[in-house]
Amino acid sequence: MDNEDFAADAALFARMRAMWEGVDPVPAGLVDRMVAAVAVEDLTREYALLTLVEGSLAAVRGEADTATLQFSDGTTSVLLHTSATEDGGRRVDGWVDATALAIRLAQGEREWSAEPGEHGRFAFEDVTPGVARLRMVVKDATGELRDFETPQFEV
Repeated sequence: MDNEDFAADAALFARMRAMWEGVDPVPAGLVDRMVAAVAVEDLTREYALLTLVEGSLAAVRGEADTATLQFSDGTTSVLLHTSATEDGGRRVDGWVDATALAIRLAQGEREWSAEPGEHGRFAFEDVTPGVARLRMVVKDATGELRDFETPQFEV
């Protein structure tokens, strides 16, 4: 393409943009609302990271080889208890205070699924030791579905 083709395309796109701005203008404040929504989502994930019950991730394993972790994003809270099994694997017991529709524990490419029981209880058995992340789809008080994801933690 030569410069004339680029100029013709640019003029055509400018006319199309002007036409659509007249027919269907961007709602006032949309850009500001979107920036705020993205910033709040980032803060939600950071808050979940900051509410770890037990100090640093390096201290998750103790002499008893168990740990209790709590994650919250301000609207949903999750309590996890990890313990070693006799065969060297791990068991993760959890409780969530929201209605959970899907609960998954992810380690790299591997995932375990759990069904939420009464009072939000769930469990994962035969989990490989290592770094994991909990992912859930929860229903909030208004009935809206949203994702809840913890930072990585050691199982």
